[in-house]
Amino acid sequence: MRLSVTLDLPTDAHAAALLLADPEYVHQKVRASGAFEQHVDITGSAADAFTVTTRRALPTDQIPAHLRSFVGSQIDVRQVEAWEAPAPDGSRVGTVVVEIAGAPVRLSGRTALTPTGTGATTVTYDGELRASVPLFASAIEQATAGAIRSALEVEQGVAREWISGRAGGPADGHGQAPQP
Repeated sequence: MRLSVTLDLPTDAHAAALLLADPEYVHQKVRASGAFEQHVDITGSAADAFTVTTRRALPTDQIPAHLRSFVGSQIDVRQVEAWEAPAPDGSRVGTVVVEIAGAPVRLSGRTALTPTGTGATTVTYDGELRASVPLFASAIEQATAGAIRSALEVEQGVAREWISGRAGGPADGHGQAPQP
């Protein structure tokens, strides 16, 4: 099944890339997705090409009960976003792969970071979600697509809070204004 999700970020493309490559931000968005275990690895830099790899263990509460036997008591998700170097306007493209360990489910596709106006950027994920389980593939794909959409909506919320924290006053380097 085709899955396309667009996140709207209230910042320019260069700042959005800095955000996406910031380890503290990535840890925060993974935690916000409900992960009870996580690992984050970032290689490269936002000034050039960079890759963000996350691994997270999630509860299966978003998976319909009758499909949980296919994934067990937790979902182990590995996500890799490989971003190419930016164009002069800060836009960039890349690839994304999401795999669920122990379940025959995989999302592979393209990513795009696109300036959409002054201080506005979109991040688009567009790919094919495949489950290779006879008879239940469609139901598993639908459930997984819902979980991915929910995680990306949470990510958008975390990004907006992170950006507004930096815009609200002097930042401490982690997206938060210093405490008095």
